[in-house]
Amino acid sequence: MKNIYVGLVGFGTIGTGVVKIIDENKDLIEKRLGCSLILKRICDLDITTDRGISLDKGILTTRVDDLLNDPEISIVIELIGGIEPAKSIILRAMEKGKHVVTANKALLAHHGPELIDSAFRNQVDIGFEGSVGGGIPIIRSIKEGLAANRIISILGILNGTANYILTKMTDGGGKFQEILREAQHNGFAEADPSLDIEGIDTAHKLAILVSLCYGTKVNFEAIYTEGISRITPLDIEYTKELGYRIKLLAISKGTDGEIEARVHPTLIPAGHLLSKVDGTFNAIFLTGDAVGSTLFYGRGAGKMPTASAVVGDIMEAARNIMRGITQRVPTFSYQTDALQAMKVKDINDISTRYYLRFSAQDQPGVLSKISGILGKYGISISSVIQKGRQVLGAVPIFMLTHEAKEANVRKALKEIDALPVTAGETMIIRIEDQFSLGE
Repeated sequence: MKNIYVGLVGFGTIGTGVVKIIDENKDLIEKRLGCSLILKRICDLDITTDRGISLDKGILTTRVDDLLNDPEISIVIELIGGIEPAKSIILRAMEKGKHVVTANKALLAHHGPELIDSAFRNQVDIGFEGSVGGGIPIIRSIKEGLAANRIISILGILNGTANYILTKMTDGGGKFQEILREAQHNGFAEADPSLDIEGIDTAHKLAILVSLCYGTKVNFEAIYTEGISRITPLDIEYTKELGYRIKLLAISKGTDGEIEARVHPTLIPAGHLLSKVDGTFNAIFLTGDAVGSTLFYGRGAGKMPTASAVVGDIMEAARNIMRGITQRVPTFSYQTDALQAMKVKDINDISTRYYLRFSAQDQPGVLSKISGILGKYGISISSVIQKGRQVLGAVPIFMLTHEAKEANVRKALKEIDALPVTAGETMIIRIEDQFSLGE
């Protein structure tokens, strides 16, 4: 039986999972591939810590050149994360004719086109299923299973930490900071959770999905990104009363040659399948013109789910090696010469419905003043809740609007927040309910 030799750079949590799967599922992998995967080299700065795996210590090295310069190694796995030295390692591997597998979402979001060009130029494959959705096979599904579809929209819960926090706030009524500390204690959140709670991690993943779905080279900086740190128990309570749930969503829609690409807290109807995605789970609700609405659901992160996706990519590269082919499926779904620049719509140009929470003095005429300013900018109200209880000396007023343009909403709120009868900045959460319930 033919041997295909593999090298691993990064022996952390995911890397340990990859080694575990290759070892424990060796027979299964051989039966499905018709060849043996041999892990020949593992490179990491730390090669002394016990990972709980039995392996030949002779394959461990701290020198990446031991792996890159080995002519037998035909597949390089990059699992160190970040931009550098990961980018340089991947480019060097490709230049040496080695296929690459990575789960590095930040690198792909910022430098995807450069990696695609290098893979094409060097006639090697690069797999990155583990970069979005952990063990959910969303990337392969877009590239192959849904290849005949024009993608109409993507709505994704793509960060387990943010979803865990919002779920706990919804179910138990706790405050954001309290639940964040609990998530950190339980290992669901990093010591520095900013990438997760501020939406940046989700935006990285959305950039990859947009490139795959629309055949475009996305400027990551053009993706509007907003986190969940301003969400309060009041928002959770009253959106539930209004029949909605709050989720941190990645949203993309193709419209008139432009793309909407945005990440922010979003109200979705309580009856929608995405509203039932709780805890650390991820889900992608994708609509195609032929297939209609589809839902991909599963573990969005973690050692074994992500390692599962990585090993799947290794096996795909091994199949191509066995057949002497590369680039059977284009790296970003479209042929390289068909990739094109598409404008990402400015957040001010989108139109949607809105949830607004005002803090106002409890006196006559306040509601009419607020309504008057909204009307001035063409924003009509669909429902209002005004509670009698005071919060920090002010009474909360909750509104849902009909569809309005973001720029007009922002102008109206600037005037409303300047009123002497309002206190603090108005809370704004966008609503997504103009899609199939998928039920």
